[in-house]
Amino acid sequence: MADQQLSAPARVPSGIRHINHDHRRGYVKIGNHLAQHRELSMTAIGLATHIQSLPTGCKVTIKALAERFPEGEVRIAAALRELEEHGYLARFQERLPSGRVVTCTVSYNNPPARSADAARERRLPPRRSEPKPAPRPDPDPEPEPEPEPALSACELEARELLARLRLRDPRLVLSERDTVRLAPAAAVWLERGLVPGAVTAALTRALPSATIHSPAALLAHRLREQLPPRLPDPWAAAHAEPPDREVHPLRSCEECDRAFRSPAPGHCRDCTPPPATATTAARLAV
Repeated sequence: MADQQLSAPARVPSGIRHINHDHRRGYVKIGNHLAQHRELSMTAIGLATHIQSLPTGCKVTIKALAERFPEGEVRIAAALRELEEHGYLARFQERLPSGRVVTCTVSYNNPPARSADAARERRLPPRRSEPKPAPRPDPDPEPEPEPEPALSACELEARELLARLRLRDPRLVLSERDTVRLAPAAAVWLERGLVPGAVTAALTRALPSATIHSPAALLAHRLREQLPPRLPDPWAAAHAEPPDREVHPLRSCEECDRAFRSPAPGHCRDCTPPPATATTAARLAV
Protein backbone atom coordinates (compact mmCIF):
# COMPACT_ATOMS: atom_id res chain seq x y z
CA MET A 1 0.00 0.00 0.00
CA ALA A 2 1.42 3.38 -0.93
CA ASP A 3 2.28 5.70 1.97
CA GLN A 4 0.64 8.78 0.42
CA GLN A 5 -3.16 8.89 0.11
CA LEU A 6 -4.92 11.46 -2.15
CA SER A 7 -8.58 12.37 -2.09
CA ALA A 8 -8.54 13.55 -5.75
CA PRO A 9 -6.39 12.87 -8.81
CA ALA A 10 -3.12 14.76 -8.67
CA ARG A 11 -2.35 17.23 -11.41
CA VAL A 12 0.60 15.43 -12.95
CA PRO A 13 1.48 15.42 -16.62
CA SER A 14 2.03 11.65 -16.81
CA GLY A 15 2.51 8.50 -14.75
CA ILE A 16 0.26 6.79 -12.22
CA ARG A 17 -2.46 8.66 -10.40
CA HIS A 18 -3.81 7.34 -7.05
CA ILE A 19 -7.38 7.51 -5.85
CA ASN A 20 -7.31 5.93 -2.38
CA HIS A 21 -10.05 5.12 0.12
CA ASP A 22 -9.55 3.75 3.63
CA HIS A 23 -10.30 0.04 4.10
CA ARG A 24 -12.79 -0.65 6.86
CA ARG A 25 -12.34 -4.44 6.82
CA GLY A 26 -10.72 -7.20 4.83
CA TYR A 27 -7.33 -5.62 4.16
CA VAL A 28 -3.66 -6.37 4.73
CA LYS A 29 -0.79 -3.94 5.38
CA ILE A 30 2.13 -4.35 3.00
CA GLY A 31 5.36 -2.44 3.42
CA ASN A 32 7.04 -0.64 0.55
CA HIS A 33 10.12 -2.74 1.20
CA LEU A 34 8.11 -5.62 -0.28
CA ALA A 35 5.91 -3.85 -2.80
CA GLN A 36 8.88 -1.92 -4.30
CA HIS A 37 11.57 -4.59 -3.76
CA ARG A 38 14.31 -4.23 -6.38
CA GLU A 39 15.41 -7.89 -6.44
CA LEU A 40 12.15 -9.80 -6.13
CA SER A 41 10.12 -10.79 -9.17
CA MET A 42 6.51 -9.74 -9.56
CA THR A 43 5.50 -13.35 -8.98
CA ALA A 44 7.37 -13.40 -5.66
CA ILE A 45 5.95 -10.02 -4.57
CA GLY A 46 2.41 -11.08 -5.43
CA LEU A 47 2.87 -14.45 -3.74
CA ALA A 48 4.21 -12.79 -0.57
CA THR A 49 1.22 -10.42 -0.55
CA HIS A 50 -1.16 -13.37 -0.85
CA ILE A 51 0.60 -15.34 1.90
CA GLN A 52 0.55 -12.39 4.33
CA SER A 53 -3.22 -12.00 3.76
CA LEU A 54 -3.97 -15.61 4.75
CA PRO A 55 -5.06 -16.52 8.29
CA THR A 56 -2.84 -18.71 10.42
CA GLY A 57 -3.10 -22.39 9.59
CA CYS A 58 -3.79 -22.13 5.85
CA LYS A 59 -1.83 -24.44 3.59
CA VAL A 60 0.85 -22.74 1.49
CA THR A 61 2.44 -25.78 -0.10
CA ILE A 62 3.45 -25.68 -3.75
CA LYS A 63 0.55 -27.93 -4.75
CA ALA A 64 -2.00 -25.87 -2.77
CA LEU A 65 -0.74 -22.59 -4.33
CA ALA A 66 -0.65 -24.14 -7.83
CA GLU A 67 -4.35 -25.00 -7.45
CA ARG A 68 -5.07 -21.39 -6.47
CA PHE A 69 -3.01 -19.55 -9.16
CA PRO A 70 -2.38 -20.26 -12.86
CA GLU A 71 1.43 -19.83 -12.69
CA GLY A 72 2.16 -23.54 -12.17
CA GLU A 73 4.33 -25.42 -9.67
CA VAL A 74 7.69 -24.47 -11.28
CA ARG A 75 7.17 -20.69 -11.09
CA ILE A 76 5.59 -20.89 -7.64
CA ALA A 77 8.51 -22.97 -6.31
CA ALA A 78 10.97 -20.41 -7.74
CA ALA A 79 9.03 -17.53 -6.13
CA LEU A 80 9.03 -19.29 -2.75
CA ARG A 81 12.82 -19.70 -2.97
CA GLU A 82 13.15 -15.95 -3.69
CA LEU A 83 11.13 -15.10 -0.60
CA GLU A 84 13.28 -17.46 1.52
CA GLU A 85 16.49 -15.86 0.26
CA HIS A 86 15.28 -12.34 1.19
CA GLY A 87 13.88 -13.30 4.62
CA TYR A 88 10.16 -13.11 3.88
CA LEU A 89 9.64 -16.84 4.29
CA ALA A 90 11.14 -19.74 6.27
CA ARG A 91 10.41 -23.39 5.78
CA PHE A 92 11.51 -26.26 8.07
CA GLN A 93 10.47 -29.81 8.87
CA GLU A 94 8.96 -30.85 12.17
CA ARG A 95 8.12 -34.30 13.54
CA LEU A 96 4.63 -34.68 15.04
CA PRO A 97 3.97 -36.79 18.19
CA SER A 98 2.56 -39.46 15.88
CA GLY A 99 5.94 -39.74 14.14
CA ARG A 100 4.85 -38.10 10.90
CA VAL A 101 7.20 -35.44 9.45
CA VAL A 102 5.52 -32.28 8.10
CA THR A 103 6.81 -29.06 6.55
CA CYS A 104 6.10 -25.86 8.52
CA THR A 105 6.12 -22.41 6.86
CA VAL A 106 6.67 -19.10 8.68
CA SER A 107 5.90 -15.75 7.03
CA TYR A 108 7.74 -12.55 8.05
CA ASN A 109 5.98 -9.31 7.06
CA ASN A 110 8.94 -7.03 7.91
CA PRO A 111 12.38 -8.62 7.43
CA PRO A 112 14.23 -5.26 7.62
CA ALA A 113 12.91 -4.73 11.16
CA ARG A 114 14.06 -8.21 12.15
CA SER A 115 17.51 -7.48 10.76
CA ALA A 116 17.66 -4.17 12.69
CA ASP A 117 16.65 -5.91 15.92
CA ALA A 118 19.32 -8.55 15.39
CA ALA A 119 21.97 -5.87 14.76
CA ARG A 120 20.85 -3.94 17.85
CA GLU A 121 21.17 -7.08 19.99
CA ARG A 122 24.68 -7.61 18.66
CA ARG A 123 25.66 -4.03 19.63
CA LEU A 124 24.31 -4.30 23.20
CA PRO A 125 26.95 -5.01 25.86
CA PRO A 126 26.86 -8.53 27.21
CA ARG A 127 24.89 -8.97 30.36
CA ARG A 128 26.78 -9.52 33.55
CA SER A 129 26.62 -13.05 34.60
CA GLU A 130 24.99 -13.43 37.96
CA PRO A 131 27.13 -15.08 40.61
CA LYS A 132 26.56 -18.77 40.78
CA PRO A 133 24.83 -19.90 43.92
CA ALA A 134 26.90 -21.81 46.39
CA PRO A 135 26.76 -25.48 45.70
CA ARG A 136 24.48 -27.41 47.93
CA PRO A 137 26.11 -29.95 50.19
CA ASP A 138 25.95 -33.45 48.94
CA PRO A 139 23.14 -35.42 50.52
CA ASP A 140 24.02 -38.11 52.96
CA PRO A 141 24.69 -41.36 51.18
CA GLU A 142 21.94 -43.88 51.45
CA PRO A 143 22.75 -46.74 53.79
CA GLU A 144 23.85 -49.84 52.02
CA PRO A 145 21.28 -52.62 52.09
CA GLU A 146 21.97 -55.32 54.61
CA PRO A 147 23.29 -58.48 53.01
CA GLU A 148 20.81 -61.31 52.81
CA PRO A 149 21.39 -64.07 55.34
CA ALA A 150 23.12 -67.13 54.00
CA LEU A 151 20.75 -69.97 53.19
CA SER A 152 21.08 -73.30 54.94
CA ALA A 153 21.83 -76.46 53.04
CA CYS A 154 18.29 -77.73 53.68
CA GLU A 155 16.71 -74.58 52.26
CA LEU A 156 18.91 -74.68 49.15
CA GLU A 157 17.96 -78.33 48.67
CA ALA A 158 14.30 -77.45 49.23
CA ARG A 159 14.40 -74.78 46.52
CA GLU A 160 15.87 -77.25 44.05
CA LEU A 161 13.28 -79.85 45.06
CA LEU A 162 10.38 -77.45 44.47
CA ALA A 163 11.78 -76.27 41.16
CA ARG A 164 12.09 -79.87 39.91
CA LEU A 165 8.47 -80.76 40.71
CA ARG A 166 7.47 -79.73 37.18
CA LEU A 167 9.53 -82.65 35.92
CA ARG A 168 7.21 -84.99 37.87
CA ASP A 169 4.02 -83.22 36.78
CA PRO A 170 4.01 -80.37 34.20
CA ARG A 171 1.13 -78.72 36.06
CA LEU A 172 3.34 -78.00 39.08
CA VAL A 173 5.22 -75.10 37.50
CA LEU A 174 6.26 -72.59 40.19
CA SER A 175 7.56 -69.09 39.70
CA GLU A 176 10.87 -68.11 41.25
CA ARG A 177 9.01 -66.00 43.82
CA ASP A 178 6.78 -68.93 44.85
CA THR A 179 9.80 -71.23 45.05
CA VAL A 180 11.57 -68.87 47.47
CA ARG A 181 8.38 -68.45 49.52
CA LEU A 182 7.70 -72.19 49.90
CA ALA A 183 11.31 -73.28 50.43
CA PRO A 184 11.35 -72.75 54.27
CA ALA A 185 8.29 -75.01 54.70
CA ALA A 186 9.84 -77.73 52.51
CA ALA A 187 13.13 -77.41 54.40
CA VAL A 188 11.31 -78.38 57.63
CA TRP A 189 10.42 -81.74 56.02
CA LEU A 190 14.07 -82.34 55.18
CA GLU A 191 15.18 -81.33 58.68
CA ARG A 192 12.84 -83.99 60.11
CA GLY A 193 14.77 -86.74 58.37
CA LEU A 194 12.86 -87.21 55.10
CA VAL A 195 14.88 -87.69 51.91
CA PRO A 196 14.07 -85.45 48.90
CA GLY A 197 12.44 -88.36 47.08
CA ALA A 198 10.00 -88.93 49.94
CA VAL A 199 9.10 -85.23 50.05
CA THR A 200 8.54 -85.19 46.28
CA ALA A 201 6.34 -88.29 46.49
CA ALA A 202 4.24 -86.78 49.29
CA LEU A 203 3.71 -83.53 47.39
CA THR A 204 2.81 -85.20 44.06
CA ARG A 205 0.76 -88.15 45.36
CA ALA A 206 -2.94 -88.34 44.34
CA LEU A 207 -3.04 -85.01 42.52
CA PRO A 208 -6.45 -83.89 41.22
CA SER A 209 -7.20 -84.90 37.65
CA ALA A 210 -8.65 -81.49 36.84
CA THR A 211 -6.64 -78.42 35.93
CA ILE A 212 -4.52 -77.07 38.79
CA HIS A 213 -5.16 -73.33 38.72
CA SER A 214 -2.75 -72.48 41.56
CA PRO A 215 0.06 -75.01 42.07
CA ALA A 216 1.67 -72.77 44.71
CA ALA A 217 -1.49 -72.80 46.86
CA LEU A 218 -1.84 -76.57 46.50
CA LEU A 219 1.76 -77.23 47.54
CA ALA A 220 1.57 -74.75 50.43
CA HIS A 221 -1.51 -76.60 51.75
CA ARG A 222 0.21 -80.00 51.54
CA LEU A 223 3.43 -78.75 53.13
CA ARG A 224 1.43 -77.36 56.04
CA GLU A 225 -1.21 -80.05 56.59
CA GLN A 226 0.84 -83.20 55.84
CA LEU A 227 3.93 -82.25 57.85
CA PRO A 228 5.26 -85.46 59.50
CA PRO A 229 6.00 -85.46 63.23
CA ARG A 230 9.53 -85.09 64.53
CA LEU A 231 11.14 -88.42 65.45
CA PRO A 232 12.65 -88.75 68.98
CA ASP A 233 16.40 -88.75 69.28
CA PRO A 234 17.53 -92.40 69.64
CA TRP A 235 20.53 -91.50 71.85
CA ALA A 236 18.36 -89.44 74.17
CA ALA A 237 15.84 -92.28 74.44
CA ALA A 238 18.58 -94.78 75.30
CA HIS A 239 20.11 -92.54 77.97
CA ALA A 240 16.92 -91.23 79.47
CA GLU A 241 16.94 -91.33 83.31
CA PRO A 242 14.47 -93.78 84.86
CA PRO A 243 11.75 -92.32 87.04
CA ASP A 244 12.55 -91.95 90.74
CA ARG A 245 11.49 -94.94 92.96
CA GLU A 246 9.87 -94.44 96.35
CA VAL A 247 12.03 -95.63 99.27
CA HIS A 248 9.88 -97.34 101.94
CA PRO A 249 10.82 -97.27 105.65
CA LEU A 250 12.45 -100.18 107.42
CA ARG A 251 10.12 -102.57 109.26
CA SER A 252 10.75 -105.49 111.68
CA CYS A 253 9.28 -108.80 110.66
CA GLU A 254 6.65 -109.94 113.14
CA GLU A 255 7.76 -113.52 112.74
CA CYS A 256 11.57 -113.54 112.65
CA ASP A 257 12.29 -109.96 113.67
CA ARG A 258 14.25 -109.41 110.42
CA ALA A 259 14.42 -105.88 109.06
CA PHE A 260 12.83 -105.23 105.67
CA ARG A 261 11.38 -102.28 103.78
CA SER A 262 7.65 -102.14 103.33
CA PRO A 263 4.96 -99.49 103.22
CA ALA A 264 3.14 -101.27 106.08
CA PRO A 265 4.20 -103.52 108.99
CA GLY A 266 3.94 -107.28 108.55
CA HIS A 267 6.08 -110.24 107.60
CA CYS A 268 9.24 -110.30 105.52
CA ARG A 269 9.42 -112.09 102.19
CA ASP A 270 10.60 -115.40 103.75
CA CYS A 271 7.97 -115.45 106.48
CA THR A 272 5.11 -114.48 104.22
CA PRO A 273 3.09 -117.65 103.49
CA PRO A 274 2.61 -118.49 99.81
CA PRO A 275 -0.76 -117.76 98.32
CA ALA A 276 -3.31 -120.52 98.73
CA THR A 277 -3.95 -122.56 95.62
CA ALA A 278 -7.02 -124.64 94.79
CA THR A 279 -5.37 -127.91 96.01
CA THR A 280 -4.31 -126.39 99.31
CA ALA A 281 -7.77 -124.97 99.85
CA ALA A 282 -9.30 -128.45 99.32
CA ARG A 283 -6.94 -130.06 101.79
CA LEU A 284 -7.72 -127.47 104.44
CA ALA A 285 -11.39 -128.03 103.87
CA VAL A 286 -11.04 -131.84 104.61
